[in-house]
Amino acid sequence: MSVSHAMILAAGFGTRMKPLTLTCPKPLLPVAGRSMIDHALNHVTAAGLNHAVINLHYLGDMIRDHLARRAHPRIAYSEEDTILETGGGIRHALPLLGAGPFVVLNSDAIWAGGNPLAPLLRAWDPVRMSALLLLVPKTRARGYTRAGDFILEGGLPRRRGDAPSAPYVYTGAQIISPQAFDGAPEGAFSLNLIWDRLLAVGRLHAVLHPGAWVDVGTPAGLDEAAAALAEAAP
Repeated sequence: MSVSHAMILAAGFGTRMKPLTLTCPKPLLPVAGRSMIDHALNHVTAAGLNHAVINLHYLGDMIRDHLARRAHPRIAYSEEDTILETGGGIRHALPLLGAGPFVVLNSDAIWAGGNPLAPLLRAWDPVRMSALLLLVPKTRARGYTRAGDFILEGGLPRRRGDAPSAPYVYTGAQIISPQAFDGAPEGAFSLNLIWDRLLAVGRLHAVLHPGAWVDVGTPAGLDEAAAALAEAAP
């Protein structure tokens, strides 16, 4: 079954982005003249996906109002009365995402140097995979200061574990099968719960983003993201 839906994670409080997020939800903050959620939705449209689901909690009405002007993709909203985290938010939205595998994109990341969905869609193989993560080498992770997330061996990611560092960072983009959430708990939980289950049975895979990536966590990250896009522009 082909990928036709995307989920954009947009429910968070944007705590590290204060004071900017006191009156504006983080996904609506602008990078290079366009809101971060519009950057994500433009990737969805450019990849030929027709449907997007966006989860909402903090200042969600502002996101709805902003996106009312968009014609593509078709957008549905998954309301969260309480924050459900990454895994719980996706599980809650599954009835809106169809029966097939779907893309998940964070709304607070900027990918430069190519559509992040392109390598995912090229490599996706539901026979071998239940989830496919988009990673980037730490050397291309702009403004990133943490230890890294994964070691990559033959397309199979492995957790950093007790190692002091790992060479690859999860970029906030993936394709995942709805069956990966079978038996998942209700309420709030991290996607790490799902990934660890898939790692244990060899069903978690990864590919690399060819360009730069910025995790826009703080106000300084907005300028870093704009610079990355400008440097990657043709």
